Amino acid sequence: KWYCDTLSLEANDYGILFTYQPGEKKSYLQLGTFPDSSNYFGKKEQRCMINFRVDSMSALLKKFTEQGVKVIGEPQVYDYGTFLHIEDPEGNKIELWEPVGDSFDDEKQNDAVS
Repeated sequence: KWYCDTLSLEANDYGILFTYQPGEKKSYLQLGTFPDSSNYFGKKEQRCMINFRVDSMSALLKKFTEQGVKVIGEPQVYDYGTFLHIEDPEGNKIELWEPVGDSFDDEKQNDAVS
């Protein structure tokens, strides 16, 4: 529910489902969410961070403040975009990135060509 209310993602019975279409066939990616008391991932040392590409960091920061979302530090601005970290209710750190222009798309196109 937190991911839906805070980041406007759609949930299903298993967490959050992402759909994308790299070719002719639709593909899916499931983000399973678990409480920090779960041992589903095995060792506690196994960690990962989700990075969401966003359109307006300032609008999200305002929304997070209104919702009482834990924001970690201040937005960090670089030549290629602005980054901000938040925490979900289980204390998992999430990274948000507002790229400058189409820098991410340009980089992906260059990677595909090389």
